[in-house]
Amino acid sequence: MAETIVSVIAEELLDKLSSLASNEMGLAWGVQKDAQELVDTLTTIKAVLLDAEDKQIHSEKLKVWLGKLKEICYDAKDILDEIEVEGLRKQVVNSQSSTRKVRHFFSSSNPIAFRFTLGHKIKEIKKRLAKIAVDKDNFNLIEKVDSNQVIGWERERERETHSFVRASDVIGRDKDKEKIMKLLLRPSHGHENVSVIPIVGIGGLGKTALGKLVYNDKIVGEYFKLKIWVCVSDEFVLKKLLIDIIESVTQKKYVDKSIDQLQNILRDILSHEKYLLVLDDVWNEDYGLWFELKNLLRECVSGSKIIVTTRSDRVASIMGTVPTYRLEGLSLDDCLSVFVKCAFKEGREKQHPNLVEIGIEIVKKCRGVPLAVRALGSLLYSSTSEQDWKNLRDNEIWKLDQNENDILNALRISYNHLPPHLKQCFLCCSLFPKDHHFYSTELVQIWMAHGLLQSHNENQDLENIGKQYVRELMLRSFFQDIVRLHENLYMFKIHDLMQELATSLMRNECLIVKSTNQICIKSHRHLSFHSVDAPIIDVPNILPNWAHLRSITFYPITSESTAFETS
Repeated sequence: MAETIVSVIAEELLDKLSSLASNEMGLAWGVQKDAQELVDTLTTIKAVLLDAEDKQIHSEKLKVWLGKLKEICYDAKDILDEIEVEGLRKQVVNSQSSTRKVRHFFSSSNPIAFRFTLGHKIKEIKKRLAKIAVDKDNFNLIEKVDSNQVIGWERERERETHSFVRASDVIGRDKDKEKIMKLLLRPSHGHENVSVIPIVGIGGLGKTALGKLVYNDKIVGEYFKLKIWVCVSDEFVLKKLLIDIIESVTQKKYVDKSIDQLQNILRDILSHEKYLLVLDDVWNEDYGLWFELKNLLRECVSGSKIIVTTRSDRVASIMGTVPTYRLEGLSLDDCLSVFVKCAFKEGREKQHPNLVEIGIEIVKKCRGVPLAVRALGSLLYSSTSEQDWKNLRDNEIWKLDQNENDILNALRISYNHLPPHLKQCFLCCSLFPKDHHFYSTELVQIWMAHGLLQSHNENQDLENIGKQYVRELMLRSFFQDIVRLHENLYMFKIHDLMQELATSLMRNECLIVKSTNQICIKSHRHLSFHSVDAPIIDVPNILPNWAHLRSITFYPITSESTAFETS
């Protein structure tokens, strides 16, 4: 599901081209006329873009057409960036001595050569865009107005996103909790000091929520004096896991210790109290890697327990010592309770029985997955327009084949209803690793570096605009595990499925580098290095098409810090 989203990029390009066609810089470089012609052609194309983006899920040719248009838009933006840089360079040159001017004239950056090259590049863009404009007539596209842009993303909402660990927010899992607690409180049998309980289910079903519900239960806390929570995710690396487990207990991160030193510390920690360890979101299917960790975890007080949450039956069979606990979808009634809680202000659903009936039909399509239910319920929060509800119910995206990606489809509907500026900000999150802990200030700075924050008033502070964007995405359930550290500082994560949604939408223009044998191609505009397992990265080998990149991001395995660059 890697649909091409180009309407936002086209809108940004149109604004820049319009400015170039009317300002002195366009006149100075002799490109005003060409810029205006590009504006006219792009305006014609943009009128049908929303319809094209909706219909591409049923037409591979239309998806290819949109992909070509996106490439043209990015190439045009690169040219406009060159013009801005050259304008700044020219200002510096004009302030220097005549001697330097003469020397600069014969350099590789002289203005005559630049003007000639610029004219050639813009004419090439005009030619490519004209071909795209002609081809659009082959798809019977119609003009559409993006109604979401006029809904008003800045409207006030009273409800805030619920904490993921509060028992009152986890609906329909009481029986599951009871069954898991029976397994936890049951004495260990045989020669094993520790039992491993696997909880398996598809993404977004609430495995982590169930784990936290049990983990925070008072009886469990009294039974297990030592409780440890570790999110494993993609990287099942022994040293990293040892560091994370020890840190969960001691609040200290021993990154400078050897594995031998770490195992001694861990064995000492586990030798005194019966423990409960939750290994959340495990993907590792290599028994050898698990065997190494298991042998260390077995050196403990008898009766200790490990809960493993995973989407994989194979992971469960490798790690589990008791039968797998398979988490099923919520019942329709429970899903409806979640939906109503997210879609209505408290008690207001009784005033709108017609909307509740439509809500039942929407909830059925979520197939018992609470994440999808919450996302769609939040989307309709405070809207009492029956047409809005019917539009969501009848959305074309539900016509896709039924598989696990239906969850992404549900989340995609929430994405479709974002205003354009928030769409771009959300997609930017695909650059981060899974389970990354965001700080709102960090995210706002990265949005600023990408030029994604829009100010309609010169007096508006971009950081304040960014904070508003963060809050709106929180209210729309795009973020989870939200912790308010200060008045305007939050820490949060993005759910795996939301991360997968962003990654799927950015697949053609963002390359996530996890090994040194990956190659960046021309369509890739963003590069994100996620703990590349090599002492030295061969950047020239990875980046044969580096000239088209707009950003490079690095995420070291041993640090939360981010090294970030933009072109």
